[in-house]
Amino acid sequence: MSEVRKPSWLKIKLPGGEGYAQVSGIVKKHKLHTICSSGMCPNIGECWGNGVATFMILGDICTRSCKFCATATGKPLPPDPNEPHNVARSVQLMNLKYCVITSVDRDDLPDQGAAHWRETVRAIRELNPNTTIEVLIPDFDGRTELIDIFLESNPDVVGHNLETVERLSKIVRSKANYEKSLKTLEYVTKRGYRAKSGIMLGLGETRDEVIKTMDDLIAVDCRMITLGQYLQPRPTNLPVERYITPEEFDEYKQIALQKGFTFAECGPLVRSSYHADKAQELVKGKCCNS
Repeated sequence: MSEVRKPSWLKIKLPGGEGYAQVSGIVKKHKLHTICSSGMCPNIGECWGNGVATFMILGDICTRSCKFCATATGKPLPPDPNEPHNVARSVQLMNLKYCVITSVDRDDLPDQGAAHWRETVRAIRELNPNTTIEVLIPDFDGRTELIDIFLESNPDVVGHNLETVERLSKIVRSKANYEKSLKTLEYVTKRGYRAKSGIMLGLGETRDEVIKTMDDLIAVDCRMITLGQYLQPRPTNLPVERYITPEEFDEYKQIALQKGFTFAECGPLVRSSYHADKAQELVKGKCCNS
């Protein structure tokens, strides 16, 4: 199969500037892991340049091997007990009003990292009481008792990605599955939290499948969604089947809003945490994405 040529609208500005250097320095000084770098995010220049970063806790080695992901797979190191404080202090140094936390999967731990998640969010809250906290969690293998441990930290927005449409889920993901992810989101919303999810486009999904995914999320009361273009991070990852045009993404955004999503960020370079701070007013009880 011949490689699909990358279109002009996916040109990325190289990272640089004072803001980028400041965030990069804080990340290195405190030995933090960010999905911005380990996930090879195309928006790292823009986000770090604006003083925004998504912190990745529990190390930078994942116990799963999803075929779309650039994060290293293997045997992780034990969780760093100083990490919750280090992340909280970094959020304080960056003066973030809205921060996003994510993690690798830690199937090697008895609680899959739930308690570490809880302590990290609590530490951020203690040092930064006015900062809105969005999290992007793993599925914790669908174990609600572990989700409950994490939810004790009371985050403002709980994200968990479906990653792709149902038909492609077994191909794209390793251990996680579509139904378990939907149940995770449903449990979060039933506990009274705002839920957020996202999928990548360009892996061979159809328009009808994308719309069905929106319907599935609405059915579990997940009202925040992101849609972005899948970009093959390495030759060993899945290839791009098609590049979705900006016009198609615009159409998907309008469909999402018409279906009842209160937040819909859709575009070629959109990632889970891209422009996450635009949901600030939504978290405060106002609709910000119409």
